[in-house]
Amino acid sequence: MTKITKTDEEWKLILSKEAFQVLRNHGTERAFSGELNKNYENGKYICAGCENLLFSSETKFDSGTGWPSFYAPLNNNSVETTVDKSFFMTRTEVHCAKCDGHLGHVFTDGPNPTGLRYCMNSVSMKFIKEIS
Repeated sequence: MTKITKTDEEWKLILSKEAFQVLRNHGTERAFSGELNKNYENGKYICAGCENLLFSSETKFDSGTGWPSFYAPLNNNSVETTVDKSFFMTRTEVHCAKCDGHLGHVFTDGPNPTGLRYCMNSVSMKFIKEIS
């Protein structure tokens, strides 16, 4: 996959203020504030910055945390992870494999079949509804 790189000024032209804060500055939206948290329509979730396919509604579940949660990405090339040692703790950060935008974190307290909980920020993603 070819990486997308832009300057902060270029990102600011295409992202909302909130999306820029999360995707480019590793921010976090308030729990239960994101419009995608309670979305259970069939479809795909894409990166708000570059439209890379990230997650499917088939792997979404209600974790009760206030953020959209998935037990697996759409495929092995959708997201990448890095170690995040901010806020005096060690977590695994999840970012878009195409533009490196911060999406959220992954934890090991998710449901079967993976046991993972990809806890994402709504503002980092857009939803594409599946048309039947």
